[in-house]
Amino acid sequence: MTDELERLANGVLWPGFFGTEAPEWLRQELRDGLAGVVYFGQNVGEGLPALSAEILDANPNALIGIDEEGGSVTRLESATGSTVPGAAQLGLLDDLVASERTGAELARRVRAVGANVVLGPVADVNTDPRNPVIGVRAFGDDEALVSRHVVATIDGIQDSAVAACVKHFPGHGDTHLDSHHSLPEITLDVEEFERVHLEPFRAAVDAGVDAVMTAHIVVPAWGEQPATLNPRVLGKLRDWGYDGVIITDALDMAAIRETVGLGGGAALALAAGADLLCIGNPTNPGDAALVDQDERDFHAARDGIVAALRDGSLSRARVEEAAARVAALATKLRVAAELGHDDPDDYDAAEIVRRTVTVSGDAPEAATALAVIDARRRSTLAVDSAGSYVADALAADGLRVRLDVASADLPEQDRVLDEVTAAPGTTVLLIDRPDTDAAQRSLVERTAVRDPGAVVVNVGLPTRSPLPLPTIEVAAASRLGAQMAREALLGRFAVTQRMNSAG
Repeated sequence: MTDELERLANGVLWPGFFGTEAPEWLRQELRDGLAGVVYFGQNVGEGLPALSAEILDANPNALIGIDEEGGSVTRLESATGSTVPGAAQLGLLDDLVASERTGAELARRVRAVGANVVLGPVADVNTDPRNPVIGVRAFGDDEALVSRHVVATIDGIQDSAVAACVKHFPGHGDTHLDSHHSLPEITLDVEEFERVHLEPFRAAVDAGVDAVMTAHIVVPAWGEQPATLNPRVLGKLRDWGYDGVIITDALDMAAIRETVGLGGGAALALAAGADLLCIGNPTNPGDAALVDQDERDFHAARDGIVAALRDGSLSRARVEEAAARVAALATKLRVAAELGHDDPDDYDAAEIVRRTVTVSGDAPEAATALAVIDARRRSTLAVDSAGSYVADALAADGLRVRLDVASADLPEQDRVLDEVTAAPGTTVLLIDRPDTDAAQRSLVERTAVRDPGAVVVNVGLPTRSPLPLPTIEVAAASRLGAQMAREALLGRFAVTQRMNSAG
């Protein structure tokens, strides 16, 4: 039986869960006021609309969120790869209508499965090319460009009866560490950080964004606590006049779990000013995940809140304020859904991506078949960097070989090169970090000597330092991006030449 304080805490909790059906513990908590759920890849299947209906039946005010950014990050198409343009592609195109319509398409897809919160767009300004967690998820490295595309995407999403949640406040773009595994510290001059990295969030607030997600990063000038737990950082949003929902990034990430823990992090985040606590994906521990990891993580977070309420370290008024904001957003979305909306009927994602594909170096001769070496980095918790669907879509019925250049010695690399260059068609190196991964660049250089007719397809940030082979720049590890790269290599559309800038 849920007691009064547990029910209050339920109103600010947003857990993930195992499976494609709602477990009994989750249905019971939803009936007892749980704010909603976050979908991850393991929840997605043909029955997702029915699952959403079951959740909303248990709590008609449930917020159902999903990471659906397009490009390199998708949950709805996690098995096959996204068929929506990514942020970096939209930033390179710099067509605000395309960004707004892409936002509307993301909202349409999310709404079609019964969800009502898009965890996007990414408002980070990716100023560090080494960034392992943002990269092509950002619209670019210029704050003005990022700001205008963030606003356009918000407009597209929220005009379609779905909430947008910009992330990751106050900005995760100037770090080379991944907060899923560590606690990044921003050493950038604070004045520059405020001018560059806060600007897209200011623009989002001015545009009326429904929700803002926090980052687990430390800005020493603002204190030693990560932003998610830092009242000075979260207070900046309220100082701007923002009265929407502040959502935490997942509390199961190492930056929180391995420092203050899930329960401690939940209480501290609320005390700092957060309103809705994303508990996280119970599959993240991998093989170490227990069969009831989802329920355990939920209870750890709720128990931490209840304990803090009982010992007075967290005020009841603060939790009630947070729960009221969450409830107000749920009411707004329910009313908007009942009023209805028009969906665009001529959205052409392929044409948008086709316009963003460029070539660095000399344009390659049209190929008749492609033999692909997939040398991208390993997948992370945030991005399925090595998802096989990219190489599969690029190679189609041609040869595809996975090569982990971070661990493969030179004889193994030569063996793979021999196998692929002997296959019919043009050799293609599929990479994603040409300027920051010495092993990927070295592989390109070795291939250029052995097979001068080879081509590179780069699905990461566009190259700044030229490579010795023609390079098709895609700027997203997505199925759609790979399909457009394949069309370009087969000569099915003309590719614009891109001028490299050394750096």
